[in-house]
Amino acid sequence: MTQIALTGTPGTGKTTVADLVEAQLDVEVLHLNDAIREADLFAERDVERDSLVADLDAVESWVQAETADDGKTLVESHLSHLLAVDRVIVLRCHPEELKPRLRERGESEASVAENAESEALDVILAEAVERHGEDDVWEIDTTDRSPEAVADDVKAAVESEIPPRVGVVDFIEYL
Repeated sequence: MTQIALTGTPGTGKTTVADLVEAQLDVEVLHLNDAIREADLFAERDVERDSLVADLDAVESWVQAETADDGKTLVESHLSHLLAVDRVIVLRCHPEELKPRLRERGESEASVAENAESEALDVILAEAVERHGEDDVWEIDTTDRSPEAVADDVKAAVESEIPPRVGVVDFIEYL
């Protein structure tokens, strides 16, 4: 079994791309944020942020139980890189393009600003590299690209057709 995290700041296109990849490859997709909510895999509710604080131990156990013994599983979430997975694909998007996507989803202005800043600071990428190392991380820019084009890159990473790549995206000028 191979577990692959598909992660990134909210709004980078993870869910859309995961569904495209699932339709084209022999891969199972676990939408972690849905599971956290539906299977009560959270420790508390953050009322101020209107979000759930995931219980990562419970999430890890759930993923292990849901993963097939053979084949590939794509674990999709902005938290999936925090799990014990075999490789990590980090979707990136320029903060100026990310902000309208988040507003369209009904995110608060505070959440929009926080996520745009996190994206500019490479927060998820840095966490993924720190936890998994550069040899197991693929960084893919979704800015100004169709979901199908991004899915092609994700499929290539899932199938090990392209080498790991880190540090290819830079949004620091946003700050």
